Amino acid sequence: MPRWLKDYAPLLLIWIALLGLFSFSSDRFFTAATFSSLANQIPTLTVIAAGMTLVIITAGIDLSVGSVLGFAGAVFGLALLGWNLPVPLAVLLALLAGAGAGWVNGWISARLRVPSFIVTLGMLEIARGLSYLLTDSQTQYLGGTLSNLARPLPGIGLPPSFFIAVVVVILLQIVLTRTVFGRRIIAIGTNEEAVRLAGINPLGPKIAVFVITGALVGLGALFYTARLGSSDPNAGSGLELAAIAAVVIGGTSLMGGRGSVVSTFLGVLIIATLETGLAQLGASEPLKRVITGAVIVIAAVIDGWRTAGPGGPAALVRRLLKR
Repeated sequence: MPRWLKDYAPLLLIWIALLGLFSFSSDRFFTAATFSSLANQIPTLTVIAAGMTLVIITAGIDLSVGSVLGFAGAVFGLALLGWNLPVPLAVLLALLAGAGAGWVNGWISARLRVPSFIVTLGMLEIARGLSYLLTDSQTQYLGGTLSNLARPLPGIGLPPSFFIAVVVVILLQIVLTRTVFGRRIIAIGTNEEAVRLAGINPLGPKIAVFVITGALVGLGALFYTARLGSSDPNAGSGLELAAIAAVVIGGTSLMGGRGSVVSTFLGVLIIATLETGLAQLGASEPLKRVITGAVIVIAAVIDGWRTAGPGGPAALVRRLLKR
């Protein structure tokens, strides 16, 4: 069996099993309309989770991605409606807004050595507050602006945003596995002190992964705006949990040093399929959140067992008791 198939087979089997389960449970699931809806929902979460993968591989985390999405969307709407800027310039400002928030997260976390959990928790509130201030807490209706990104292509049934998201996944996977930068962020997540002793400054790569994630959040905001035709200051609420869930389900270690962007994409497919299937079965929103949370916990436990190495769960318990 090829190495890549061996790595991705478990996640592919889980996804196929979910498709089979929901197709058996609902005659409305396995239809073109359902898969078209999935293809429209996936791009935003895909690009954000792809960036989050890089952050978590460095043993960091970004809790602000949902709020930064709302902020980047607000900047885009303000640039179009308030400043009457052309669409390309408004798109650039949205991407820069996301990247700027990421730079602040990365610089404070890496340079001042403040835990990324705390820094991004603060940015979560700052970005959401800025979203409300920029929009006066009102949804900005943008009509057909960027609608082509979310409109299914004739004869294919998938929107351009889906293909852009897939390209992002492929590029980041290549960066992670085939470049010096990718090897360095894996090394930083594995043992940052060893990287310093090797004469490599981890500051640049640690900031860079947050900037990349922020820019991808800005791209996700554009996908979100294209799909809904509006810029909502509340957009992205709870998205950070879905992104982290996709990364964890994809097998990226929360301890850092190990991960795959392609596996994260498969995690996104699993989450999107699970949520869509449950919705078609009539599951309430609270129940969907309970199930999604349970999936995250199970994936985290499995990751803990895998991280423990020889000795399995017993070794993991011993490590935890020593802390």
